[in-house]
Amino acid sequence: MPESYYQNFNHLKIHSQYSICEGAIKIDDLKDKSKEFKIKSLAICDTSNLCGALEFSEKLSKIGTQPIIGTQINFKFEDTTGLLPLFALNDIGYKKIIEFSSQSYLTNDNLSEPHLDLNELLKLENSGISVFSGTILGLFGKLFGKGKFLETANIYQKLKEQFGDQFYIEIQRHGDRNEVEFEKFNLSQSNKLEIPIIATNEVFYLTEDMHDAHDALICIGNKTYINEKNRIRYSSEHYLKNDIEMSKLFSDLPEALENNYNFPIRCNFRPLFSK
Repeated sequence: MPESYYQNFNHLKIHSQYSICEGAIKIDDLKDKSKEFKIKSLAICDTSNLCGALEFSEKLSKIGTQPIIGTQINFKFEDTTGLLPLFALNDIGYKKIIEFSSQSYLTNDNLSEPHLDLNELLKLENSGISVFSGTILGLFGKLFGKGKFLETANIYQKLKEQFGDQFYIEIQRHGDRNEVEFEKFNLSQSNKLEIPIIATNEVFYLTEDMHDAHDALICIGNKTYINEKNRIRYSSEHYLKNDIEMSKLFSDLPEALENNYNFPIRCNFRPLFSK
């Protein structure tokens, strides 16, 4: 496969093996893939931790791929808790997402899932952080599923006021349940509130043939069985797609692709080993 097939679209939602019972990507395998196809940039976005950030940064930078550091943290709004992706644009932002990640564990009792109150994010100033709206299974996806459209729009407006053009509405096309309806809502809010959209792909494994194994991993993490009807299911589209696949998928939304292509320019930081 030609090298250029992987060079333009930036995968900003890589879930490594540190996304426990969710991601299935070994950083060494990701490094080899990046080296083989000369991938320009990738972003780690593990759930509820930054354990792989330094390893990811060191190994990818050595083979010429720009590492971007992010994480997904649970935030609670009223009775709903869900994930939001945060990305470090600079050193200040990196320290802040580390602080948020730690606080999500330390400020809750042992029985609660690690999370923060959404107001902690809404009051953040001079952050060096870029906030994405997340997936259909994230905070806003859950609010959408509950029919809380007005509440979601109000939070979008507040995030825009707080983060400016560093807040993006994500558009994803994996074919997961309710994703199409959520996209229509998000596109309407983007137009109404003048919030930029960005194309992303939630990557849990490297190649398409790993879907069945990943499905079993999700069952283990959620203590369910493969033959259960009412369980979390992902489509087979959560692999590291190449540029041609992603460009074709979002050909009708050139703005979402352009913002994806330009996002790495905003990130001028990577963690280093301490001396």
